[in-house]
Amino acid sequence: MRREDKHLKQFFDPIRADLKKFDKLLDRQLNADSDLIQSVIDHLLERRGKRIRPTFLFLTARCSGMSHPRMTEAALAIELIHTATLLHDDVVDESDKRRGQKTVNINWSNLISILMGDFLFAKAFRLLVTTQTPRLIERVSLATERVSFGELRQIEECGNFDITEDTYIDIISLKTASLFSTSAASGAILKGAPSRETSRLARFGEGVGISFQIADDLLDLIGDSRKTGKNAGSDLMQGKITLPLIHALKNSSRKVRTEITGILSNGTKPSHYSKVIDFIGNSGGIDYARERAMQFGDGALKLIRKYGQSRYHTALENVVNFTVNREN
Repeated sequence: MRREDKHLKQFFDPIRADLKKFDKLLDRQLNADSDLIQSVIDHLLERRGKRIRPTFLFLTARCSGMSHPRMTEAALAIELIHTATLLHDDVVDESDKRRGQKTVNINWSNLISILMGDFLFAKAFRLLVTTQTPRLIERVSLATERVSFGELRQIEECGNFDITEDTYIDIISLKTASLFSTSAASGAILKGAPSRETSRLARFGEGVGISFQIADDLLDLIGDSRKTGKNAGSDLMQGKITLPLIHALKNSSRKVRTEITGILSNGTKPSHYSKVIDFIGNSGGIDYARERAMQFGDGALKLIRKYGQSRYHTALENVVNFTVNREN
């Protein structure tokens, strides 16, 4: 029996049957005739993620009347792709903890983490083929490409204290919102819905994905590592410039900006961490980022008003509220 965050229960309930099918398919697909692969799989499944993307896919499809018998395969494919990117990210970021446990690259090696990610990518696209929907395969392929491009753009902008908010939003639209957008549009694509409906749902997913990433970047700064399951301040340590810092630097004096960027340029040490966080908070960066996350979430919800009130619509509203206000 998987443990569920009590805050997530409110939007799991309407799609219990869908998630049950999803979990059964997940367990069936991730069953390898190899002690090494199975040990890594068991490690990954020990603390499964929140299933935000599958949940989002099922709720959006049902809210819009676009549910389809093959949406379970689509949901699992997207979740496997997401997990694969995390395995690769942990190598790139030299992470030692995710979801409160050691990362695969630490528990085994960078090589195992990379190859396991490749294995999950392959599994995902084999699943997509079973949907017999070329438009969906094309859409997920493009989303995967966009995620990779977004990650490269983020690395390119590391340490660039002149990065603008627009560039930041473009990057997270690629690396995070792409899979949310595809999840939201998957039901419509499987149903062969008109392009205007697919586009509406894709834009809805993109807005939620942007909101989700802004909130995630906030958690990196002010989240409790015991709840987030990863080390606090990892973005700062790696030179990633996120929205709270962008806003704070933009609204600070030249003297303060020079002082803070000097600290960050030399590698943020734990002893300097609180000073940088205080600067971001006192400059309005935390409040501004939270407000922007809410704006993107609210804008997304406006796109699905036309589908009317239902338990699925209410659950989607709860998903958006959760993305902005979550603690892990």
